[in-house]
Amino acid sequence: MIGTYAAVLAVCASSTAIGQAALALCGVRRWSWLAPAVGLGLLLAVCWATVRLPGDGAVSAVGVAALAVASMAYLRGRVEGAGEALRAGWPVGVAALLACSLPFAVEGHFGILGTSFNPDMSQHLLAADRLAEGNSSQLQNQGYPLGPHATVVALNRGLGIGLVQGFSGLTIAVAILASLTALAAFSDLRTAPRTAGALLVGLAYVVASYFAQGAFKETTQALFLLAFVLALREAGRSWRDLPLRFVPAALIAAGSVYAYSFPGLIWLGAAAVLWLLASAAGGRGWGSRPHLGGREPHPRTGPAARALGLAFLAFAVLVLPEIGRMLDFKRFETFDPNGPGLGNLFGQISPFEALGIWPSGDFRLAPGDGAVPAVGYYLGIAFALALFVYGLVQLWRRRESAILAGLGAAALAYLAARTVGTPYTAAKAIEIGAPLVALAILLPLLREVEWRVPLAMREQVDTPRFAKSAAAALFVLAAGACSLLALANAPVGPTSYSSTLSEYRKLVGEGPTLVVASPQLIEEEHGLPFLAWELRGGRVCIRSTEEGGEVPRGVRFVIRDEGGWALEKVREPLPGKSPCPLVAERQARQGPAR
Repeated sequence: MIGTYAAVLAVCASSTAIGQAALALCGVRRWSWLAPAVGLGLLLAVCWATVRLPGDGAVSAVGVAALAVASMAYLRGRVEGAGEALRAGWPVGVAALLACSLPFAVEGHFGILGTSFNPDMSQHLLAADRLAEGNSSQLQNQGYPLGPHATVVALNRGLGIGLVQGFSGLTIAVAILASLTALAAFSDLRTAPRTAGALLVGLAYVVASYFAQGAFKETTQALFLLAFVLALREAGRSWRDLPLRFVPAALIAAGSVYAYSFPGLIWLGAAAVLWLLASAAGGRGWGSRPHLGGREPHPRTGPAARALGLAFLAFAVLVLPEIGRMLDFKRFETFDPNGPGLGNLFGQISPFEALGIWPSGDFRLAPGDGAVPAVGYYLGIAFALALFVYGLVQLWRRRESAILAGLGAAALAYLAARTVGTPYTAAKAIEIGAPLVALAILLPLLREVEWRVPLAMREQVDTPRFAKSAAAALFVLAAGACSLLALANAPVGPTSYSSTLSEYRKLVGEGPTLVVASPQLIEEEHGLPFLAWELRGGRVCIRSTEEGGEVPRGVRFVIRDEGGWALEKVREPLPGKSPCPLVAERQARQGPAR
């Protein structure tokens, strides 16, 4: 527990300090809640750039610590509104931390998130383990984006915590930073609606569901898309006079590359293009400045073009070392439409899940397959869809071109994944766009509501406004309950990880193998699917150390948990076919990390 929360604090604090310093260097003098996302993008880039230097991650840990300290020193006297921001941010941060702690509280221990939902974390842990030892892994050789893995290695070396705690801490930190980032849109609201809106955007139902299966890459990309859109929004508003106003968006885009490789730029690039087109057509944002007399007759395209050029230069400098790996990654099996398309899914995921009301602890289930009747899903969809349409209309009227561009980019990405991709990639597209859908619903609605109506003024109540208040309260309660349900249903696996089992998999091959593990690992830490996946490819029998008994017929290898995994070969296996179930083969159908 201590290691996980130490990692959360380290990532959140360093990202916020580094990001705010970067914004200050761009000319932003007032505190911005876009700082955490900007800082996280830089953190991923710095860690990946330094993790392969001598020291196996120690240089990354020292470098990040030094950069964070230097950032805090630089910010002294250069940031306005820090106290106000702290008062607005601490309720959101604490509430997000409590919500993200729910899976561990329900399971009664900390460990690998998503075990039995998704086997991907196994290969991510192996890749981080190889980085920590100064060796390469299959994911690294395939050009897989390893910025998050490098950050976990830096946490491992700097804080002395395990890789499991590092990944859990990073995953929780991303969820907290996403909720804090949403404050950039809700900053002018009172405490209650501001906090509720930020939490529901940062922990939208599909995002919470991906958190529950330990999918840190997708939640990180969802954060970067949200932050990128809000950075464009600020560039056309409070930052419009700054020559470097587009650089924060460029830094976020660079972070997306190190977390999600070139696919991450699909959403961000499409959002930028749509926003530029909308801004140019409307005479606002990047090309001109609004004033009391209406639109400026002569757009100021020169300064805007220079600002865009500087942002592109900053982006190019940061991602240039990764271009070769990005080209390698395009051959990764996820992008093969003829490859395994379902992953750990049961079928196509409904895009209506992005609306936030989906009363199921497992987002993969269709309406009616869980405890709630199908009509409950359809009522929630109809209600949320009506609010979404209302939100789009209000955003259009308020000329929120950046948010609308982000929604358009997310819609295009989903349509592309649905038509030429796989159900697995389509589900990711839904998750990445979900925070923007929640923002479109909540931002116009929460601005118009009254959360308290004095009893003595009931006769004077504005009926339309009261109806909007009731709709907002109902949506917050329903969507919040669905997100909490997804978090409470998250399985938590083993508390530690060792690459030993992966090495044993190569030795035992397809030979029948008996694994003898502690009852705690099997019964309390979802050890059965974890061990089966680690030893996939052969016939594996798993039993508890309390069961005892002889080695079953046909077993050639025995792997025992004796304070560490130990392998022994049965010299004279009993003749006959092993009665061991095909546990590993069943788990292997879920496919490798994607």
